[in-house]
Amino acid sequence: MTWLDLADDAPFDAWTLPYGVFSTDGEEPRVGVAVGSWILDLAPLAAVEGLDGSHLFAQRSLNPFLAAGRRAWDAVRGWLLEVVTESPHRDLVEPQLVPLAEATLHRPFTVGDYVDFYASQTHAENVGQIFRPDSPALPAAWKHLPIGYHGRGGTVVVSGTPIVRPSGLRRVGGASGDVEFGPSLKLDIEVEAGFVVGTPSALGSRVPVSSFEDHVFGMVLVNDWSARDIQAFEYVPLGPFLGKSFATSMSPWVVPLAALEPARVSPPPRSPALSSYLRDEGPWGLDLTFEVLWNDRVVARPPSRDLYWTPAQMLAHMTVNGASVRTGDLYASGTVSAPRPDSGSFLELTWNGTEPVTLSDGSRRSFLEDGDTITIRATAPGPGQSRQRLGEVTGTIHPTP
Repeated sequence: MTWLDLADDAPFDAWTLPYGVFSTDGEEPRVGVAVGSWILDLAPLAAVEGLDGSHLFAQRSLNPFLAAGRRAWDAVRGWLLEVVTESPHRDLVEPQLVPLAEATLHRPFTVGDYVDFYASQTHAENVGQIFRPDSPALPAAWKHLPIGYHGRGGTVVVSGTPIVRPSGLRRVGGASGDVEFGPSLKLDIEVEAGFVVGTPSALGSRVPVSSFEDHVFGMVLVNDWSARDIQAFEYVPLGPFLGKSFATSMSPWVVPLAALEPARVSPPPRSPALSSYLRDEGPWGLDLTFEVLWNDRVVARPPSRDLYWTPAQMLAHMTVNGASVRTGDLYASGTVSAPRPDSGSFLELTWNGTEPVTLSDGSRRSFLEDGDTITIRATAPGPGQSRQRLGEVTGTIHPTP
């Protein structure tokens, strides 16, 4: 319940309360929380209410608040739930509500390192069948550890940033065809859940699965744009590079882990048995449902509840060798996928272009063309029988210069 008048189709309810960075005309960017169709301007409200650390919300980035740690995250969320649900706070809160439509949204935090995983068995098997038809679909290590690679943090951009078609070397005419340089002809998407590190760890130490909630602040929606023809030629033996590094889009709102409590589920059974450092400490699978719009048509609704590896296991694996994590590090699940038509990439949805999909204007597509816009949304279970919206990430393809 809330004293706010929230429309049924409002972007966010009074439970999710995601954090972002926004600005209005003539003012500096600062931290806000989305509720309904408004942004709650946190710095002035926190100052009026005498909240410790109110200065953290006057910053141009969430990083100072992320670094404050779990005790601060929990305290602020408890306060926010109180002020948006208990009517005595109304007179103080209402003057600090900024209409979403009047705000500019910025990248919510400064990204440190970016790591991308490969947690969906369906996706991994599909990619294996397409790219390595004469080899086993799953790499030998896949069920033993969360496979991942280091991406490029500097090209993680906020939703709405134009995506310029990348160029690189690609093979044309099949496996024995010529190699040529040019713009990617197989530009694709990847539907992913991204996780934002708040509390850092020390070099040489490990973050156990049980400490996931002490280090990770929340989740963003991710579209890891992928040039499949460049990727296919370059990725053996060291993996993705130019086919991935040109852009990764993330949503402008960071959903705190606490808001995802109703969405927690047990991961699927695993075989062979996991190494001790990867054994589950509570159910940290997430029951999210994504929705992919290609221009204005919904083409897929991939669910995440069957991902083989959880975000807690990904963090444990990232640090088991003593590698540290820093405030603002981002890591993502890899493509969230399911059997067609609910695939999380067009590589799978069209089976590498051999089975195009029909868009609302009647055109048939296999991969992205210049001018195409992709929007990825997600929802999750909320308190009771409710369904909470988790925001969206969007991008439009621009031609190669």
